[in-house]
Amino acid sequence: MFSKILIANRGEIALRILRACREMGIQTAVVYSTADKDAAYLQMADQAICIGDAPPAESYLNIPRIISAAEIADVQAIHPGYGFLAENDHFAEVCRSCKIEFIGPPVSAMAAVGDKVACKKLAKKAKVPTVPGSEGAVDDERQALKLAAQIGYPIIIKAAAGGGGRGMRVAHNDVSLRAGIKQAQAEAENAFKDSTVYIEKYVEYGRHVEVQIIADNHGNACHLWERDCSMQRRHQKLVEESPSPVLKNSVRAALCEAAVRLIKAAGYTNAGTVEFLVDRDQSFYLLEVNARIQVEHPVTEEVTGIDLIQEQIRVAAGLPLSFKQKDVKQTGAAIECRINAEDPARNFAPSPGVIQELRVPGGPGIRWDSHVYAGYRIPPNYDSMIGKLIVHRPTRALAIATMKRALQEFHIAPIKTTIPLQLRIMEDQHFGSGDVDTGFVERVLLGK
Repeated sequence: MFSKILIANRGEIALRILRACREMGIQTAVVYSTADKDAAYLQMADQAICIGDAPPAESYLNIPRIISAAEIADVQAIHPGYGFLAENDHFAEVCRSCKIEFIGPPVSAMAAVGDKVACKKLAKKAKVPTVPGSEGAVDDERQALKLAAQIGYPIIIKAAAGGGGRGMRVAHNDVSLRAGIKQAQAEAENAFKDSTVYIEKYVEYGRHVEVQIIADNHGNACHLWERDCSMQRRHQKLVEESPSPVLKNSVRAALCEAAVRLIKAAGYTNAGTVEFLVDRDQSFYLLEVNARIQVEHPVTEEVTGIDLIQEQIRVAAGLPLSFKQKDVKQTGAAIECRINAEDPARNFAPSPGVIQELRVPGGPGIRWDSHVYAGYRIPPNYDSMIGKLIVHRPTRALAIATMKRALQEFHIAPIKTTIPLQLRIMEDQHFGSGDVDTGFVERVLLGK
């Protein structure tokens, strides 16, 4: 087992990893930018190293500075968390070439699943259903129009690299397809330095269901059941839950087995998430693979009782998983609300600044994963998420009631947050019955 780990991230996930390491008796070093110099968790780490100014390119995305910090701290491994460099295969390669273990999948597996076009080809070989679409990259609008005629509208254009909803456009006719191709390519180039896009049939009124997987270097590959993340705005998740309230047991089993087949085909180890689109008939299609731990991993932890961060560390250290597939049970219902410092009343404008008042909810079944505190200044330089509110109760009805109560208890000022919208979701009868899809929030609750 490692004696010391560097945490190459910030905020909530840095604190989450730090806590997991402490419980395992592992020392920690954390890196931070000048914007995060007042982060409370810096005092909890064994060592804290400033790696640059606020812009990510000068700090959390600066590979030489992070490697230098790791060498100064004399660590055996680096945990990248999520975002920033977590899915950067070059960073993983640099870490290992410097004799520092990267707590994540092998570079070969990251390459196999990181590019959506390559991942789709791999999925077909593994007999994992994929959405009808282009076999590879689409280079010009003439090619796109020909494919659209074969597949039928609506069409979704996607960036081959990256994620988070960037480089994506939906087209309902030839005119919007021509414009969408150019817009998606430009956005992908700006976000990922890769303008490659591909097209697929757009499944309307579909649900977004993802499967948590983890595999070790001893031949054990397991799924930890599914999470339903259909409540989204602009492809960004607002609410996630497990189990999915609508999946038939036979579909749930087939979905999870398909996820395991895919990661085995990729030679994948460590934690990851295989994302699917599920249509109204409960046919499912591969969307993508996230080769990292996800924001929503606590939902899975609550229903399975498995600490995913600690399992990641065990796998990276060469140890086998602490469980087998037969041991993984799905107990009760868990719901997570991702609390962002954004104002829903002002088109989700960012709301950085100092938190002057903060009261977080408590009581049975409530978990609050966050790094913020009263007096903390939310910087404008990074993602707007300030924490994750998770509930776990014996039934979904109780979980919804508990989350509603927790959101009502939550008090933060003067910062604006997404809590009012998430409270509306908890109170909505369609969400309560499970009759929603990925477009529901924008189409019904926001009227767009």
